[in-house]
Amino acid sequence: MSDLRDKVIVTVAPTGGFLTVADNPFIPTQPEQIAADVARCHSAGASVAALHARRPDDQATCDAAIYRRMNTLVRQSCDIVINNSTGGGVNGDMVSVRSDGTRVVDWDARLQGLHGGADTCTLDAITAYVTSPVGEVLMDTPPSRAAELAASMRELGIKPEWEAFSPSHLLQEIRTLTEEQPGPHLVNLVLGLDRTFQNAMPYSPQILQQMVEHLPEKSVFSVSISGPDQLRGLTHALVLGGHVRVGIEDYPFLANGEPAENVRLVENIVDIVQRLGMQPATPGEARAILGLEGSDE
Repeated sequence: MSDLRDKVIVTVAPTGGFLTVADNPFIPTQPEQIAADVARCHSAGASVAALHARRPDDQATCDAAIYRRMNTLVRQSCDIVINNSTGGGVNGDMVSVRSDGTRVVDWDARLQGLHGGADTCTLDAITAYVTSPVGEVLMDTPPSRAAELAASMRELGIKPEWEAFSPSHLLQEIRTLTEEQPGPHLVNLVLGLDRTFQNAMPYSPQILQQMVEHLPEKSVFSVSISGPDQLRGLTHALVLGGHVRVGIEDYPFLANGEPAENVRLVENIVDIVQRLGMQPATPGEARAILGLEGSDE
């Protein structure tokens, strides 16, 4: 078995559930576009793809058939590890309206995201309002539903990717739901969305350090940062022994403010990884680090 200590998992998040071509002309939204974009990012050093699905009208969905189509096309083009979102977005199929007018991320739509055949799926065990272009939308995930989502993933052989927006998520929901479960636990520390998600945290060296200190035992952590502090924060994550995520979903611009292609964002972070004396993990090495089946180690 090769030494994986100096291997870094680079995740690309090419689409997300919010942005459109008006925000970034390079964003891929349809399965064929996403598969082609992911293949380019894989060639540049990405070993995991964090994928959101879109309907033909580019609005958000977790439709299992669309995910299966996308995932099949991605696998035909490369062997990258596939992560599907169960958060989806704030429009399209993902939003329902309660009798009092509250817009909520639809629970049944979220569950559909488990059935696309991914290796891992995001698990947002959070309840918070999201400030979006269409107004406030509630992501309503009481503890019982978070436990249901985790159990469904286990039954389907999917590894959860726990998303933590603040230390409280690590110390409450994530710690509770990972107790007595075999590791490694995949945790994505999400910073810089403090103006989008209620109770989310901005990036600072102190905040990232604190969150790393509160990770559950047997965790493998990655960091995604939105905003112009992204490269500084991801460099910090690498120094702390973490893995990194980039892509139009997280921050769609280059350092000079121009709209970025996903492959350029991957190339930039791979350059930093290598300058720090490490190497991007292959998909097989990523599977070994994450404890997934199909490792080439």
